[in-house]
Amino acid sequence: MGHLQLWLLVLAGLTGMAAQEDLYRKVFVFRKDPSDAFVALRARLQQPLHNFTVCLRSYTDLTRPHSLFSYATKAQDNEILLFKPKPEEYRFYVGGKFVTFRVPEGRRDWEHVCASWESATGVAEFWLNGKPWPRKGLQRGYTVGATASILLGQEQDSFGGGFDLYNSFSGELTDVYLWDAGLSPDKMRAAFLSLRLPPALLAWNSLSYEVKGDVVVKPRLREALQA
Repeated sequence: MGHLQLWLLVLAGLTGMAAQEDLYRKVFVFRKDPSDAFVALRARLQQPLHNFTVCLRSYTDLTRPHSLFSYATKAQDNEILLFKPKPEEYRFYVGGKFVTFRVPEGRRDWEHVCASWESATGVAEFWLNGKPWPRKGLQRGYTVGATASILLGQEQDSFGGGFDLYNSFSGELTDVYLWDAGLSPDKMRAAFLSLRLPPALLAWNSLSYEVKGDVVVKPRLREALQA
């Protein structure tokens, strides 16, 4: 990390503003279980979303419910939510309603997930470690609000708050992205493989974020890809 980048991070900590950083091969480590900690993300949202894709990679030994990605508006706390209620299940929320994707129970290894949605058809896609699950229907014709509180590690029951500590995340998160479009199958696989990706509203290589509580940024210990 260069001196200017380090100075900007220190300044961000002193002023409470969001740091912006290239987090390539780095992770957020959520150290406590349960925890009130979270990471707030700043996205370049200009208008409501009619389509989107969210991707991230997680590493945890939790077996209790936990939130991975929470996007809340003042009108709807679960506007977009990636939630894992148990090891063999993911829930994908849009506008307060959800679909469930049942998955093999993990081997306590990295899991990469992408979820996409399009308003016109209401089709929700879910990809786990570069492989698609059967598509499902969710909130056809809905519009996702643009004025959002976006958090990693907590589920919001109100705009920017209302946390249940026993839905908090503990472990490591990396490779977080949000696009205002549905990604093609090739781009879904590229996200899993950490290859070149299209410009995003939230991008891990230029992430604007603010840490709240016991979360630290550390180098990734080993390669996260599993076929």
